[in-house]
Amino acid sequence: MTSSVFYSEHAWPELEARISAGAPIFLPLGATEQHGRHMAINVDVELPTAVAARAAALTGGLVLPTLAYGNRSQPKSGGGPGFPGTLNLTAGTFSLVVRDVICELFRQKVRKIVTVNGHYENIGPTIEGIELALDRIGRDRADGLVILRVDHWDLVRPETLARIFPDGYPGIELEHASVIETSMMMALRPELVDLEKAMHDGPAAFLPYDRYPRPCEEVPPSGVLSLTEGSSAEKGEWLLSDCTAGIVEAVAREFN
Repeated sequence: MTSSVFYSEHAWPELEARISAGAPIFLPLGATEQHGRHMAINVDVELPTAVAARAAALTGGLVLPTLAYGNRSQPKSGGGPGFPGTLNLTAGTFSLVVRDVICELFRQKVRKIVTVNGHYENIGPTIEGIELALDRIGRDRADGLVILRVDHWDLVRPETLARIFPDGYPGIELEHASVIETSMMMALRPELVDLEKAMHDGPAAFLPYDRYPRPCEEVPPSGVLSLTEGSSAEKGEWLLSDCTAGIVEAVAREFN
């Protein structure tokens, strides 16, 4: 039997045995979205996949193939539709994919599920997808099923944020393609980061309302909503460690 944490690298008898033994199943939820001039567009795929894999290795879990397309990118949290490369799903489509995957896992007798999200705009549609899955399964039939929904950035400890942002944390929305994501990618996939291409044209100063259909003019030309200055692989490891530890603690608490 392979020791891989990745669900798709196992033959079906191995999966059946692992699921029967109670292995938690991790579903990373990502996006294909611009992340500035200095990073590849797969950031929101790489980060939740890596966090899920690290947590699975420590909990005996398995990581499903990552959903690589996310809910529609918004100017205030992802730069929006004005950048080449971003590929969007509608909220309804995203929710239905999450619903169907959970229902299929339930059919396979999986009862411990963790969604690990790496794309801010996925939050609402993920919640809806989980609720739709429970509706379809039947809440009276879902005894033993536990689904944990995690946004990896919420697991970063306040002490770590204080070390990284001594002048104040701007908030996860403005951290798109900024210090947090850049540092984590420098730790995981440094070959996909080129800080020399960073324009340092942020932070964005958004108006207190949204405007349609005219493009949001407040998004910096680089697509980076805050700043990349101060990013490092060391900080990335601090962040990854916090995210992993937070998921492991949740799994131990909720799946015990």
